[in-house]
Amino acid sequence: MDDRALPFLDRLDAVEERLSRLAEQPAAAGLTEPDEPSGERWDWGQVWAHLAEFPGYWTRELRKILAAGWTSEPPFGRTKADRARVEAIDRDRHVPASELMDRLRPKLVELRALLTEMSPDGWNMKVAHSTLGILGMDRVMEEFLVGHLEAHATQLDALAERS
Repeated sequence: MDDRALPFLDRLDAVEERLSRLAEQPAAAGLTEPDEPSGERWDWGQVWAHLAEFPGYWTRELRKILAAGWTSEPPFGRTKADRARVEAIDRDRHVPASELMDRLRPKLVELRALLTEMSPDGWNMKVAHSTLGILGMDRVMEEFLVGHLEAHATQLDALAERS
């Protein structure tokens, strides 16, 4: 395992513990603070629906790119307006958080496996996102996976504290 995976694995463990605790709480009222730069504000259920969907998507996308063995920056990902993303959030926003957490757990196992299996060449790869530009793997993990999970856990913490 590449040493670059270790901090992400530690953070993934910590955020999974936070989310597990939050999933057992009653749904909190209110909306999140506006997301930059879109201004989106979500309720408790929308955040949970997104959490249950995005890690699987991004892990699959990374696996495809890593398996293809690109030598230049491959196109990567989707934007916030992606139809499947929006539909998943709308469809699952009323599903209990505990059920969505049960859906999320196997996706976190897949993410852990990806982090553990990534070779030094994989960690050195760069990808091209349509709005964020050229990204290294550390930034991908921040923007789309581990850091993204933490940001949504923080949103849920804030909603719970206000309720």
